[in-house]
Amino acid sequence: MKTAKERLAALDDLPAVELCGRAAGTLDELVTIMNQETTLLRAGRMREAGALTADKTRLAQDYVTLVRSVQRQIGRLRQEAPAEIERLRGGHERLATQMADNLRVIATARSVTEDLLTDVAATLGQKARAKTYGASGEIGSNPNQAARGIAVNRAL
Repeated sequence: MKTAKERLAALDDLPAVELCGRAAGTLDELVTIMNQETTLLRAGRMREAGALTADKTRLAQDYVTLVRSVQRQIGRLRQEAPAEIERLRGGHERLATQMADNLRVIATARSVTEDLLTDVAATLGQKARAKTYGASGEIGSNPNQAARGIAVNRAL
């Protein structure tokens, strides 16, 4: 089995057209899977979108490795495969657009989920509140008890 250094050196030694072609192919696959994920998230199909995570992660890692090789070889690639370099540049712009769209959809889904959990926590807190009269003759209300039993992880 080759070491990481040997695998990187093998990429750097690829013919210009082949290296750019691999990077462009991986990029196209990454854009496609991100588009699928975005579409599923918009449709509220979270489990199906989550199932794409492993492939998306693998493709992103492969793409980064290939792009780093392209960056190391950019002088040679510009001379030997200028059209392929332009194709990669265009593909990278598509990826940036798709990523921005994907992140907006993820942020929206997160916000909706957080709002839903907060509403559920408040509702449960109201139902759990004691229905007794306080010293002032009114039913006691302690807003700090509203979220008892449910936690919202804002780090996600």
